[in-house]
Amino acid sequence: MKSDSELVVGDVLNPRKDGRIFMSETKQTTDHQKIRQWVEERGGRPAAVKGTGRGNDPGVLRIDFPDYSGDDTLEPISWEQFFDKFEKEQLAFLYQDETKEGVESRFSKLTNREEAKHTKKARTH
Repeated sequence: MKSDSELVVGDVLNPRKDGRIFMSETKQTTDHQKIRQWVEERGGRPAAVKGTGRGNDPGVLRIDFPDYSGDDTLEPISWEQFFDKFEKEQLAFLYQDETKEGVESRFSKLTNREEAKHTKKARTH
């Protein structure tokens, strides 16, 4: 059973080239340790969109991965800054462990927790 901090948002059946079926899951969590581990395992780091923050507010949050084009638009921030803003804005982390091909995925998105609650209700009723 999944905790309230982790929610399976969607299950998609995808056929592989070898004819086997692979189920890819999109999950949602608010667990700071799980988010940090997932991001760091993929070489990512917390970031903010340049020019969107003021004072102690880092601005619009993002995850920056190596070899992506975020160098000109993103600035690194600490995990503390990231999670402070994450909690202040009541965000949830949407992510996928593997692609439909079964390889490690970097798909992630920050979303509103209220949306997560509605998605959970829709999937359980």
